[in-house]
Amino acid sequence: MSASRAAGAATARYGRRARVLSLGIGLTGIVTFAYFAVARHVLDDSAYGRISVLWSVMFVIVTVIYRPIEQLLSRSIAERRARGGRAHSLRVAATIQFGFAAVFLAVALPLRRTVTEDVFRGSDELYWVLVAGVLCYGASYFARGWLAGHQRVALYGGLVLLESCSRFLFALAVAVGIAEGQSVVALGMAAAPLVSLVVLPWAFARGTREGAAETALVQELDAALQGPAAEGVEEQATDLTLRRGTGFAASVFLIMLAEQTLLNASVLTVRATATEALAGVVFNALLIARAPLQLFQAIQTSLLPHLAELEVRAGAAEFRHAVRVTLLAIAGFASAAALVLLGIGPFVMDVLFNHSFDYPRGGLALVALGMGFHLAAGTLNQAALARDRAGLAAFAWLLAAALFVGWMVTPAISDQLLRAEVGYVGAAGILSGLLLGLYRRPAAATTASASAA
Repeated sequence: MSASRAAGAATARYGRRARVLSLGIGLTGIVTFAYFAVARHVLDDSAYGRISVLWSVMFVIVTVIYRPIEQLLSRSIAERRARGGRAHSLRVAATIQFGFAAVFLAVALPLRRTVTEDVFRGSDELYWVLVAGVLCYGASYFARGWLAGHQRVALYGGLVLLESCSRFLFALAVAVGIAEGQSVVALGMAAAPLVSLVVLPWAFARGTREGAAETALVQELDAALQGPAAEGVEEQATDLTLRRGTGFAASVFLIMLAEQTLLNASVLTVRATATEALAGVVFNALLIARAPLQLFQAIQTSLLPHLAELEVRAGAAEFRHAVRVTLLAIAGFASAAALVLLGIGPFVMDVLFNHSFDYPRGGLALVALGMGFHLAAGTLNQAALARDRAGLAAFAWLLAAALFVGWMVTPAISDQLLRAEVGYVGAAGILSGLLLGLYRRPAAATTASASAA
């Protein structure tokens, strides 16, 4: 098998995996949307506002402290498998993740009273749901990284779909009268990640069956790269050390912090300066971005190990092709979403959220365009991580997030919903432009890989 044929086969596998994972995570986005729609119908404005704040706070925390480990495992496992390694130590990643969880507890426990009173308006139950949920998601994100690195995409999709369905059942129980209150709706956020781990026994069983086939594939790819140039590429492979892993995880930590700032800073600033009900309205509008972002997480989850493999095994042309195809798909999707929201966006929002607020169609279309820029930035970010440029990517994300927060705390637009919508599309556009500039910079590693091919 030639190097170009090997790269073509890898691209075809990536396409199949992305489609399978997109289906699972697409359904996850729909179920998540349904969870909030049901919660809005069964809770009053204040209780729903507290639920939306709990979700925002929890997923800022879990994404920021656990997604770096998912990305670290995904990239390092895929890179090692592409270079012919079979075993992969989880010790470094587990050590970093336990460290993040310990820091969270060290901060959260002393601030219990402050968080309970100032964030959740005296609800002790919501505080403990937050603590339990953050800890439970640690296991879920570690499993996601392992599944993504081994490219078990069907099981990855099953894990996140089962998680969202489990969470939805708690809101449904309140809707049908089995239970009542915001505490039950919130409890689904803590229980769901534990329920989702039931997919792992299938992952381990499948790994045993597929071991021989994967070994044969690695041998074919190695044969395609025989020669002095290939030896130079192989010398770049190093085991994942604590220092290297911590540096990568720290950069992704900052990226995740900035991304969650783009998604949640508007909700938190509106809540601090206005009412819980208006914060819920802003949260509902940005669900337009959240649901597709969750859907395209499937493509991005598949993209990072795929690009890491191409960085080792193929040339720059194959690398660019994978990124270009993804960006074109995002542009088409975002344009279609903006047109649909211009047409029927207010009607859909009224139906889903109980006619509680009039959502202007122009603002909804702006969120859709911002979502497109955000998705493009996520794709370009995966390319930067695959090329080991996590530090530069983190700088771009932090700059865009800082500009967004600065915009939200200025009274440039008195309507806070419109201010959030304009700020989101502007910050996401700046971010995608910065990451595009980083992507276009020559990559030494890619050049070496191309020479080897």
